[in-house]
Amino acid sequence: MRSATTPVVSGQRASSWPAALDLIQSLSGLALGLFMWFHMGFVSSILISEDLFWIVARMFEGYFVFGKPYYWIVSIFVAVIAMLLGLHALLALRKFPADWAQYRSMGKHTSRLRHGDTWLWLIQVATGFALFFLAPVHLYTMMSHPELIGPYESADRVWTGNFWPLYLILLFAVELHGTIGLYRLALKWGWLPSAATEAGRRRLMQAKWLLTAFFLILGLASLAAYIKLGIEHAPNAGEPYTPAWIQEGAQ
Repeated sequence: MRSATTPVVSGQRASSWPAALDLIQSLSGLALGLFMWFHMGFVSSILISEDLFWIVARMFEGYFVFGKPYYWIVSIFVAVIAMLLGLHALLALRKFPADWAQYRSMGKHTSRLRHGDTWLWLIQVATGFALFFLAPVHLYTMMSHPELIGPYESADRVWTGNFWPLYLILLFAVELHGTIGLYRLALKWGWLPSAATEAGRRRLMQAKWLLTAFFLILGLASLAAYIKLGIEHAPNAGEPYTPAWIQEGAQ
């Protein structure tokens, strides 16, 4: 027996699939956004010391649990992130304009409304399109060569391996896409009751831009540190980093 609250479209029960897919898209976006922040925290440990970044890298390989690194742990984790990213991208494509006529209509609509959130959505579309092509390059590199994560190893990849232009573009695309996405999720699902008011919405927007600026500055500083270390280590590119206390213990 049909409930009185069950939605009906043209005499038929409405499908729940669009809502389910939208929920999965939101949850996958939330997971990727939070991962992005944690990832930036781990990567930026190079700003404190090379030893700290070495410790962080070895931690994810199980070094401090098993006594030696197991690189396949990192490969599996990166593969999970890649699959989550692929799922999120496929679900997001449902809302992209499908042809030139729709893009033109969207452009006219945006210019007529001149609403800030609409422009943010367009930025999210553009950055999402860029991530669709750029992110797999980085993920494949990490998944296929997890042993090359460390102070010297990462710096050599950034500078000697000429990955720094890719990482520079990825930094802006990821941070803009992620923070805009989290902002839109907070509005969509009503996580912050105050966001329902105009003043609350403005505060949420300010928080979004502060987070964007913070992570961009942190990311640029970290990338600059890897470039500097890569330039210094270029004559010995390929040599892995070993902390001083391990070298002393081996002697």
